[in-house]
Amino acid sequence: MPHIPAENAKPTPGTAAEGMGVAKGGWFTELSTMWPGQGLSLKVDEVLFQDRSKFQDVCVVKSGAFGTVLLLDGVIQCTERDEFSYQEMITHLPLCALENEATAVLVVGGGDGGVLREVSRHRGVEQIHIAEIDAMVPEVAKKFFPEMALGFQDPRVRVEITDGIKWVEAAAEGTYDAIIVDSSDPVGPAEVLFQKPFFQAMHRALKPGGVICTQGESLWLHLPIIKELAAMCHEVFVGGSVSYAYTTIPTYPSGQIGFMICSKANAEGPPLDPRTPRRPAPEAAISGYPPLRYYSSELHSASFVLPAFARKELGSSLTL
Repeated sequence: MPHIPAENAKPTPGTAAEGMGVAKGGWFTELSTMWPGQGLSLKVDEVLFQDRSKFQDVCVVKSGAFGTVLLLDGVIQCTERDEFSYQEMITHLPLCALENEATAVLVVGGGDGGVLREVSRHRGVEQIHIAEIDAMVPEVAKKFFPEMALGFQDPRVRVEITDGIKWVEAAAEGTYDAIIVDSSDPVGPAEVLFQKPFFQAMHRALKPGGVICTQGESLWLHLPIIKELAAMCHEVFVGGSVSYAYTTIPTYPSGQIGFMICSKANAEGPPLDPRTPRRPAPEAAISGYPPLRYYSSELHSASFVLPAFARKELGSSLTL
């Protein structure tokens, strides 16, 4: 029998097999203790890949509704149909907001290649580093998600299969203009990416005025986690800015996912206000890239406007 999460259970990793064992007829149901009592279901036409890496359960399925789908520990990470809304926003919100165009960018996680694809649209970037802990994820992405994995082909990209927090801790102070953390939920290997030591290490690795953008969970499901995260960022990014934005995406729990965006203090002026895009939406840097399908300068600013209930809970920790 599949394991069905109990109410208020401590978050624990699942598997794709558990989700496919809930209902008959070839359906997968996304179950997690991160969203107890609910689960998105997709009809699975074919299981394309299923294995266990050193760190997690990795599965790729074909869905008539959302195309190819990547599942890690039984949770939807990306789908062919809607991945661009997340990848574009987590990347262009920080990079288009910077006072000066980024030249050095680090991606932590993001082994599916989607964030790399979006970073590489920015022609001024000279160095793109990615620290991904699980070597199986990039290999699977290159085979089953070629439109997302385009970024791996960019000669500016340096791929490091390593623990992201160790990579950031080893970086020289002031190395990066931007750090983008494309993590899964704070369960299993991604748990440390939501903790204070990692954010302190990122703050150190940023140049003055630099920015981080991290996957920030759902306002509808994880407000206590987001509130704790925002309060911690307020303590770390003293003199800088702390803000929160979000995007819509149908296959993430509740159809919405957020981003914690923080900037390091800049001695030359006021802290960065990421709500204002300072450069236009980037064009494709390499032939064969798809056009932008979600991000725009207008949506950039609008994405920081929070619903009243979220503003009430997060307002004391957000600087903008």
